[in-house]
Amino acid sequence: MKKRVITILKNALKEVGISLTEKQIQERIELPPTLKMGDYSFPCHFIANKINKKPEQLALEISKKIKETPKGDIENIQVIGPYINFFVNRKDFTKNVLTDIIKKKEKFGSTSLGHKQKIIVEFSSPNIAKPFGIGHLRSTIIGNSIGNICSFQGFKIIKMNYLGDWGTQFGKMICGYKNFGKEEKLKKDPIKYLLKIYVKINKNKKYEEESRSYFKKLENGNKECFLLWKKFKELSLKEFKKIYEKLGIIFNVYSGESMYNKEMKSVVKELQQKKLLRKSRGALVVDLKKYNLGFCLIQKTDGTTLYATRDLASAITRHKKYNFSKMIYEVGQEQKLHFQQIFKVLNLMGYSWAKECIHANHGLYLDKDGKKFSTRKGKTIFMEDILNNTISFAKKEISKREEKISKKELEHRALKVALAAIFYGDLKNTRTQNIVFNPKKFTSFEGDTGPYLLYSYARANSILKKCKCKERKILPNKLEKLEFSLIKKLSQFPSSALEAYNNLSPAHIAHYAFELAQDFNEFYDQCHVIDSKEESFRLELVKAFMIVLKNSLNLLGLEPLERM
Repeated sequence: MKKRVITILKNALKEVGISLTEKQIQERIELPPTLKMGDYSFPCHFIANKINKKPEQLALEISKKIKETPKGDIENIQVIGPYINFFVNRKDFTKNVLTDIIKKKEKFGSTSLGHKQKIIVEFSSPNIAKPFGIGHLRSTIIGNSIGNICSFQGFKIIKMNYLGDWGTQFGKMICGYKNFGKEEKLKKDPIKYLLKIYVKINKNKKYEEESRSYFKKLENGNKECFLLWKKFKELSLKEFKKIYEKLGIIFNVYSGESMYNKEMKSVVKELQQKKLLRKSRGALVVDLKKYNLGFCLIQKTDGTTLYATRDLASAITRHKKYNFSKMIYEVGQEQKLHFQQIFKVLNLMGYSWAKECIHANHGLYLDKDGKKFSTRKGKTIFMEDILNNTISFAKKEISKREEKISKKELEHRALKVALAAIFYGDLKNTRTQNIVFNPKKFTSFEGDTGPYLLYSYARANSILKKCKCKERKILPNKLEKLEFSLIKKLSQFPSSALEAYNNLSPAHIAHYAFELAQDFNEFYDQCHVIDSKEESFRLELVKAFMIVLKNSLNLLGLEPLERM
């Protein structure tokens, strides 16, 4: 229906000498605060200001041209001040929306916009030999959702986990293990033991030079250093995969900085050939000062490489291999300058696809004191502990509501509820915001929470389970206000999904899902379903709600529960 309004407006605007694209019109269309004010509204302020007309006068001129257009499914058009308000034919609207949802099911709201073009979404990217802590939680949750949202628009998504498995920190790790590591302790609890070593080595400056020399040996292929590095990597990846399995997150590709060790030399050579490198205090840099991006450090004075060198090599290699249409890096906002430099250097190297590389940055989880969690100082929260604590809380809540439940079913439900609490607790926030990490707030089961969404879905499912009515009706005898409000909200899902893609913002879906659940619960409380005169129609409405909420949850990386 929104498309119909856009088409009508585009034609009417052309009649009065104003040319706007469908996208420009769509961005301006509003949803009135009450049904009395219409179903869609178009404000004329922004056009009127540009052509020196009063908004009220322009609104009247445009509406006259609209009234000359066959309205069909538009029942009425009213001008109130600078706004043109559209009232849809509610019965036709209801029939079209419900038919579309029930016919398309899991495909409702999706598009073929991407035409199966490839998008790489790089996210999570934990550091080898360190625990999977809270520092990588946001990237994991947000990146996974962004991948789902892009896939929903018809793109072929490559979810990539680019492990932090190279760099000077491995010189420190090898140095620490060589000086005070114990094999038996490493086998007992590898990740937490490696963290202790990493914290200890960082507290003593006397090991700095030795650590640098170990990393140089690693880069040069020293066998002993390589075998230690390989052991640390294998132990870490084994632990990470256990967590991803619990989170229900699957990667198409596991990659790592170490994979581009050989390619880094060719990148340095290419930069030299294209006369982009210069020496600065013995190091090799690309001067980006005229772009207000400072110096991009490519190679240190001791000949070792950096993140920038590896990211340049990986980007070039990925484009050759996947021929992506976009590459999205879901990485924290503290890396903003780094990615600006990388994209600019790729552009200067002559790679036109550099403009399709996007840094979808996110804010940080902060400690209660407002400061960043730091693995180096031993100040972190383990993902394993977050999951276990939330699952434990979920079990208590489920057991309060249902005493007779099998242990297996309790474990299953508790995990899904816990993930809903954690994922939604993050995704409802604008991704660029910093968030103070509060476990109690994360696991709240009331109000604007993930468990509330699961509860709403389960509540709807219980209605369908109880009903014995086999008749189905797309239209009621009389359409109630709360029924139409819910139908309108259902119709907005495709727009919300597209907006989430355009802004790479899972928060759009999270907010939509919560509002949809609110509208459903209000409808449920006021409109009796089973044994009512409108039972068959209302059952179809409940069914449509479940389809759309499930689609929303899937985009967030969540799985609904039929029972809470």
